[in-house]
Amino acid sequence: MVDRPRLLDQVRHKIRLKHYSYRTEKTYVEWTRRYIHFHQKRHPRDLNAGHIEQFLTHLAVDRHVAAKTQNQALSALLFLYKEVLVIDIPFLGDMVRAKTSRRIPIVFTEEEARQVIAALQPDYVLPVQLLYGSGLRLMECVRLRVKDVEFHRRQIVVRDGKGGKDRVTILPASVIDSLRMQLRKAKVMHERDLRDGYGEVSLPYALSTKYPRAGFEWGWQFVFPTTQRSIDPRSGKERRHHLHHSVLQKTVRAAVLKSGFPKPATSHTFRHSFATHLLEAGYDIRTVQELMGHRDIRTTQIYTHVLDKGANAVRSPLDRLRG
Repeated sequence: MVDRPRLLDQVRHKIRLKHYSYRTEKTYVEWTRRYIHFHQKRHPRDLNAGHIEQFLTHLAVDRHVAAKTQNQALSALLFLYKEVLVIDIPFLGDMVRAKTSRRIPIVFTEEEARQVIAALQPDYVLPVQLLYGSGLRLMECVRLRVKDVEFHRRQIVVRDGKGGKDRVTILPASVIDSLRMQLRKAKVMHERDLRDGYGEVSLPYALSTKYPRAGFEWGWQFVFPTTQRSIDPRSGKERRHHLHHSVLQKTVRAAVLKSGFPKPATSHTFRHSFATHLLEAGYDIRTVQELMGHRDIRTTQIYTHVLDKGANAVRSPLDRLRG
């Protein structure tokens, strides 16, 4: 008789079958593990919706997690029961998600953005310029592949962005020379890997099965590869991965502190600044919505609250009196 795989291995297997990202895999496995330990290692099959509510309440009341984190835990448990255990728990799908606060985003002024970029370590200037100049999300930037940079059209194609959508955004003219130089460096590393018997990059979904040699092609390589090869946690193969997102996050944070700004800015602040500065320049909000990849225009409209002309670009009546 063949033993059934352990539950966490079943979760991993199902996530990979559905082509979820490795980050999602780690997150869902960790929430499943925490849920099991919270209930004294009882099997989730023996638990019900009440036990799930107890766990979510514990996260909110005892652990003081943010609403977004609590909702992430709920999504992981929904996946566990529906996709892995195939158990229909009454009311589970109808559980009310924690209401997330709608906060006004932190935005750099143009001068602040310039100073933070100037304070960056040289190797990280270009990726941060793309966060600000193209409005890329952090993971969209580090996962950018050579084939998706279109110099002749001055655009970047973002593949499988948030919500699984593709979109097109602008390639700033001011970074073209730097980007070409970065690609030349990446190609030298790739050609050296090929000579050493490596050079295969991880591919999304099941493309490596359909096109076995595609992972070796130059177009599929990452624009920002790591300096050292490492073992792919899924395939077990030695590969050159992309720049790790945490490295870029820490580098930006260090540059913000070095610049002396009191704002709790992060790498994502550059994306917020991209949208805000386009609106300040007079670009149509629908255009900005498309460049940002927002499904709902109300998400884009939040940037109208931080325009440097005041809330919703309305001039204060006091200023009119003084004028």
